[in-house]
Amino acid sequence: MKKILFRKILIDCLTFFFITLFSASIIIWVFQAVNYLDIMIEDGRDYLVYINYSLLNFPKILSRVLPFIFFFSFFYVITKYEVNNELMIFWNFGINKFQFINFFFKFSILLSLIQLILAAAIVPKSQDTARSFLRTSSVNILDSFIKEKKFNDTIKGVTIYSESKNKDGTLSNIYLKKENNKKNFQITYAKNGSLIKKSNGQILELRNGETISVNNNKITNFKFSKSDFNFQNMETNTTTYIKTQEVSTIKLIKCFLKLEKLSLFNINTNDVIVENCVKENQDNVFKELYKRLITPFYLPTFMLILLFLTLRSKENINYFKFKIIIFLLGIVALVSSEMTLKFIKINFMKNIKLMIIPLITIIILYSIFYINLNLIKIKK
Repeated sequence: MKKILFRKILIDCLTFFFITLFSASIIIWVFQAVNYLDIMIEDGRDYLVYINYSLLNFPKILSRVLPFIFFFSFFYVITKYEVNNELMIFWNFGINKFQFINFFFKFSILLSLIQLILAAAIVPKSQDTARSFLRTSSVNILDSFIKEKKFNDTIKGVTIYSESKNKDGTLSNIYLKKENNKKNFQITYAKNGSLIKKSNGQILELRNGETISVNNNKITNFKFSKSDFNFQNMETNTTTYIKTQEVSTIKLIKCFLKLEKLSLFNINTNDVIVENCVKENQDNVFKELYKRLITPFYLPTFMLILLFLTLRSKENINYFKFKIIIFLLGIVALVSSEMTLKFIKINFMKNIKLMIIPLITIIILYSIFYINLNLIKIKK
C-alpha cells in the first residue's frame, strides 16, 4: 500500500510538472522564435533554416525554466494533497514524515542528474548544431539582405549600401566595402547594379563603377563597366563567432584547467582548441561550467524547502501564512541560485566557496528536518 501511495503522488507531481514545463517552454519558445525570425530575415536565411534553428534552441529553454517549474509544480501538488486531506492517508498507513521527505529528496537528486545531462551535454550540443546549421546554410541576399538606404554588415568583412532598390532587383548608387583586415581592404562604388541568382551562387552584378584597393598601404584603383561580386561561401557575423555556451563541457573543463594551470586526473590540456580560451575570458568559462555542473544540484535544495509544508497541517491557525513563507523562501532560493553567477571571479579559491553552496544548504535543511522530526517523536 505504501508503494501505491508513493506512486500515486509521484505520478500526480510528474504529470503536472511535465505539462507545465512543456507548456511554459513552448510559450517562451514562440516568443523567442519571433526574435529568431528577425535574425533570419536580417541574415537572408530561408524559412527551413529558421524552423530548424528555432527547434534546436528548445532544449536550452527547457533547461532554463526547469528549476522554476520544478518548484512551482511540486509546491502546488503537495499543497493540494494537504488541502484535500490526502496527506493524512500517508500518515494513517504508517508512513512517517521522514520517510516521505526521504522519498522526494532522493527523487530530486535523480532529477538533478537528468538536469545535469541536459545542461552539460544536450544543450551545448544542440547550440553547436544550431550554429553549424547556420554556418553551412546559404545566404539568400535576393530576398532581404540588401535594404534601401541602409548600411548592412551582416556578412563578415563586407559592408553594403544602396541608395535605392527596385522590386525587380536593380540597385542604384551602390557602395561596397570588403575588408580582410585594417591594412587590406577594397572599396567599390557603382552607379547601378542587379541582384542575380545563379546555380553556382548569388551574384551582385555591378555596372559603371570604380574599385579602390588598399594592400599594405599601397593604393590601386580601376574603373569598370561591369563587375561581379559573388556571395557564395561567405559567412554572416551571426554564424562566425562561437559562443561559450556552444562549446562542449569537456572542452570547457580542459580550457579552465589550462587557464588555472591545474593538473587533474592527468587530463591533457595541450590539445585545447577553444575560441577565446584566454585569461581575459576565464570568468566566462567558469560561469558556464558553474551553470552546467553546479546549478542542477540546487534542485534538492528547492525540494527540501517545499517539503517544510509537511511539518504543519491545514488545521494549524497560521497554516496559510506558513505556506506563503515557504513559497517566498523558494523564490528567494531560485533567484539566489541565478544570482550566484554574478559573483564568479577569476580567483579559483573564491569560486570553490560558491561551488559548495548547494551542498551546505542541503546539509543544513536536511539537519533541520532530522532534528525537528526527532523532537516530535520524543515529545510523543
